[in-house]
Amino acid sequence: MKRVKLSIVTLIVTTNFMMAGGDIIPVTPYEEEDIKAAEVVPVTIPKEPVVAPIVTPVADVSPFYVGVGLVAGRYDSRCLNGPVGCDGTDTSGGIMGRVGYDFNQYIGIETRAMITPISSDGAEIKHIGGFIKPMYPITNALNTYGLVGVAKTTTSGTLRRSSVEGLAFGAGVEYDLSDDKKKDAKYDREFDGEADQEKGFGVFADYERLYYKSGSPDLDAVSIGVTYDF
Repeated sequence: MKRVKLSIVTLIVTTNFMMAGGDIIPVTPYEEEDIKAAEVVPVTIPKEPVVAPIVTPVADVSPFYVGVGLVAGRYDSRCLNGPVGCDGTDTSGGIMGRVGYDFNQYIGIETRAMITPISSDGAEIKHIGGFIKPMYPITNALNTYGLVGVAKTTTSGTLRRSSVEGLAFGAGVEYDLSDDKKKDAKYDREFDGEADQEKGFGVFADYERLYYKSGSPDLDAVSIGVTYDF
């Protein structure tokens, strides 16, 4: 009986000791460091700055262009076996104008007109036509082009008079005189009338066969002038 009472007292004393405070097995400093290291520390990942997209300005250009210049015409009447005085050749001078639209740097359309009132034999030439204009840029400033279309041409004066309508063709070059913005990508454009597709002035020179048909009189013109791309 005494042993039972002693066991009960021992159990009560042990329980009170544990509830009163201290741990039976002490915790070492190393274990405390391990417990702290095991704690979950929230990690904040900095957000990347939002970069606004770079918007490339578009050059204020247009596919339209206009030009004006001087023209020298040549008319060979080829009046073989005709009345005296009808056969001959005359050169004349005057002005020409052109208006065009470039679809891209390789193809466009153009309308041109000319008149040559200055001549020795009075063989004035009047000419108007519409053309397809194939192009090929040689450099950033130099462009080559062709002309193929239909035109109406008339002559007057002492030589045999002609009034013809049909095939006309030619070729020429144009050189851009605008500011050199080609090094700045924001001014890049596919077309606007000159080889480098820049807005501004340029110069051109070309040759045109005003009318072509086998056995017909020769009608030729050479033009030089100034052009402007919008």
